[in-house]
Order: sequence, then structure tokens, then C-alpha cells
Amino acid sequence: MNLHDPSAPDFWQGRRVLITGHTGFKGAWLWLWLRALGARLSGYALAPVTVPSLWDIVLIDTHAGDSSIIADVREPARLRAAVEAADPQVVFHLAAQALVRESYANPLATFDTNVLGTGALLEACRGLPHLECVVVVTSDKVYENEGAGRPFEEGDRLGGHDPYSASKAAAEIVTSSFRDSFFADGPPVATARAGNVIGGGDWSVDRLIPDCVRALESGRPVSLRYPDAVRPWQHVLEPLGGYLELARALVRSPESTPRAVNFGPDAASFSTVKAVVEAFSARFGGKPGWEPDRAAHPSEARALTLSSMLAERTLGWRPRLDIDRALLWTADWYRAHAAGEDMLRFSEAQIAQYQTIGGARE
Repeated sequence: MNLHDPSAPDFWQGRRVLITGHTGFKGAWLWLWLRALGARLSGYALAPVTVPSLWDIVLIDTHAGDSSIIADVREPARLRAAVEAADPQVVFHLAAQALVRESYANPLATFDTNVLGTGALLEACRGLPHLECVVVVTSDKVYENEGAGRPFEEGDRLGGHDPYSASKAAAEIVTSSFRDSFFADGPPVATARAGNVIGGGDWSVDRLIPDCVRALESGRPVSLRYPDAVRPWQHVLEPLGGYLELARALVRSPESTPRAVNFGPDAASFSTVKAVVEAFSARFGGKPGWEPDRAAHPSEARALTLSSMLAERTLGWRPRLDIDRALLWTADWYRAHAAGEDMLRFSEAQIAQYQTIGGARE
């Protein structure tokens, strides 16, 4: 069997899975994928914060045995009750304040959600009778970034200059502490660190592709704060496939599975912000294009790239879509949405197509 086979229906069929943050961009895609694999799903998250949102667009309803709870991870008692009621075998913790600029506007709320929320989730998981593993999703921004430009590896020093990055690095430390203190002889707990994700259904504020979509609708170019900043762009299904494979490996081969893993694109998909906008615009006749935003903005890292060699070596995971294909799939999704197509079926078809690619790239 291909080691990088996140579909693995023999593993996911009927398995009880809890996803926190399931109404968000990545969470909704993960819900769709796991539902197609036959998992029994429970979700705990805030209501979608954007209109439109992927969760609402695809009209995700709960199947028999599935449940969706709209609540805050900063409510420990309610979170514990929901986790215990779900009695999950696998937990994916995606609930987070996920925006760098929002962390400057509301730093304490960012730390509250990303640090204490992670602690509350892990505390709620203690003593679950059937728990097999927990995957805590953090970020590629957990590393102390001094601007050297080399791809970060899992053993590199954690840190963060902005509140978001610091909160995610702190979530890594909290997870490590809970693992050593309370799960040393119990279910394995790991963290997953992914690069900048793109894909259909994202309307978040201050994210590049949603900004492009809004610019298309307004007929104005995108304003770019740091057009020459380099990021590890990847389609959203890439890290999600990594999370699925990490969870499966934690259950089946816990001794040989790492407890912190990067999931990023090949070096050829490391790209500047302006190059991504130009490539996306090419799918829409050159629109929206971009212009420099000359206003004062909080600082951001000029270069951030990841090494995914550990994921390849231990999980057999490699990215399947290069940056061109990732942008094509993303543009196709937004075009289909604008044309009024059935986006649940369209999204499910993209997941099915992704699974057929195997380890090779298209």
C-alpha cells in the first residue's frame, strides 16, 4: 500500500473523529474529506466568521451519528462536555485565531484562543476511554525567523515576533507539556505545521486569494503590503492529506511516528506574493492584478519556507500539486461558485480527483 494514502477507507470507515474549528476554511474541507471516507464526525467551533463561507456554501448537514456544536474553545466546561459526549477516537484540533494582522488588533484574544484553547482541548481529552491520538494543528510561523531564508526543520528553535506566531509557538509548548505530563503512557499527541494554504471557499480577511477574489468583484487591483515576501504556498488538500496520514501513523505505528511534522510544498512552489497574484490573475484574463500598498503596516517576515523531509521520510508524504496546479484548482473553484454550480459536488469532486493523483504530481 502507498504509505501516503490518507483515504485509507479501512482505517477511517466508522471511526469517531472530532474536529475543532470545523466551520473554518481548512476545517470544512477536512470535514468533507472525512465524511466521504465514512468517518463518524463531531465538530466544535464558532459560527463561520465570513459571509460567504465554505461551510455555508456547501450546505454541510450532519449525517446520522454526526454532530456540529457551535461554541468557543475558550469555554472549558462546555468544551469538555462536548468532547466527552463525542467520545472520539481521533481528534484534530484546528480551532484558532488564524490571522496575523488580527493578532495585532486583538493580541490577548489571540493568545486566549490559541494557547489556552489548546490547553482546554488537551485537558478535555485526558481520560477519554477510546482516544487513539490527537493532532494539534499549529503553523509554519512557529519558528524563530531571523530572515536567513533557509527552509525550517522540525528541530529548529520556536519563536514568534508577532502575537499570532508567538501564540502558535506557545501552543506547541503547551502541547509538548501535556504530552509529557499527561499522555506519556497514553494516546500519542502530535503537532502539524503547514505552510500558506490556498483553495476554493476561503473568504478570510487579509488572506491573499480571498483578497484577489474581492478585488475581482470590485474591479480594482489587489493592494499588496509586501509583494516580494516569499511563502510556501500549497493547496489546502495537501496539508489535510498530511494530517490524515499523521493521525493514521500515530495510531498504527506510534513508536516510529514523529510528534511534530512540517507539511509544505516543494521548493519550486515557494513563491513571492506578487507572483501568486499574477498567476491567479492570468486565470481571469489578467484581472485583478496588483498595486503596492504604501501605507504603514506591522512587520512580517520577508521569507518563510519549510522543509518537509521528515514527513517524506517517516510518513511517505509528499505534495501532489505544484503551485500552478494549486492555483488552477483554486481559480476553477471560484469560477464554478460564481457560475452558480453545486459547490458541494464540485468540492467533493476535487477531493476525489486529488486522491487519484497518488504520489506523483500533476
